Order: sequence, then structure tokens, then C-alpha cells
Amino acid sequence: MEERRTTPRMRTLKAGTILFNRAGGIDCCVRNLSPKGACLEVASQVGIPAEFVLLIERDRLRQPCQVIWRNATRLGVEFRG
Repeated sequence: MEERRTTPRMRTLKAGTILFNRAGGIDCCVRNLSPKGACLEVASQVGIPAEFVLLIERDRLRQPCQVIWRNATRLGVEFRG
């Protein structure tokens, strides 16, 4: 597969939360991270919208995201704003 990212992502294993609609959140695992995006692992894609806010409390990161790709348990996001 051809690499299309403009900045390399660093492997990581951090707890995160997908926030949307002011209604709690969905737990996720941040598998890799760069200043421009991330790969998130989730139990299920069901109910996750195309745009949301990613919260990584440990890093005090709260970043608006747009989903770029999805599969059964992972999604790639690009940071917005």
C-alpha cells in the first residue's frame, strides 16, 4: 500500500474518547498519532459520525476530527481546525 500521509505518525497506545452530540462518548484506543491525524481503534463503528472531537485526557488534547477511512474496528482521522 502506498503511503499518502504528509507527516509520519508515531506508534502509541493511549486511551481516548470520541465525543459528539453532547451525549457522553465512545471509548477508543489511539494506535498512532501525528500533528495532522490519528488511527483509532474501537469496539464497533456503529454510531460514530463522520466528524467528532477526539479527547485524550492524559495529553490534555481536545481535537476536532474528520474520518478519512474506516474498517470494522479502526478508523483514520484527520485533525481539523
